[in-house]
Amino acid sequence: MQAWWLTESAQDLAERDHRLEILSGPLSGMYDPQGAGKVLFVVFAAMAEVEREFIHERTLIGLDTAAANGNHGGRRPAIDGDKLAVALRRRDANESVTAIARHLGVGRSTLYRVLAAYEDEAGRTDDQ
Repeated sequence: MQAWWLTESAQDLAERDHRLEILSGPLSGMYDPQGAGKVLFVVFAAMAEVEREFIHERTLIGLDTAAANGNHGGRRPAIDGDKLAVALRRRDANESVTAIARHLGVGRSTLYRVLAAYEDEAGRTDDQ
């Protein structure tokens, strides 16, 4: 958020006879949009903007570090390699997808998606 936007919003509120109140901290009390109050507000708004940029940069660095260590975040796959092998064997035995999904404890759509991805990958491997 831009510091200028915060000051414009505060001035707009003041023009409408609304007041901002700082609830805690060393500057608690009513915000005065004139003089020293305005200067402090602008300084704190700028500091908040800079801190937000630092948080964003540190988050990206942390994600890059985690990815370099093999951690990619997100949910774990519902069907791992062992479950996929079971599903493939049962499908080859002409068992229904519904029964396989129930046995594995996953939804049918999940199983369909994983089987389609497996077949797509197998098709790519065969083409190469």
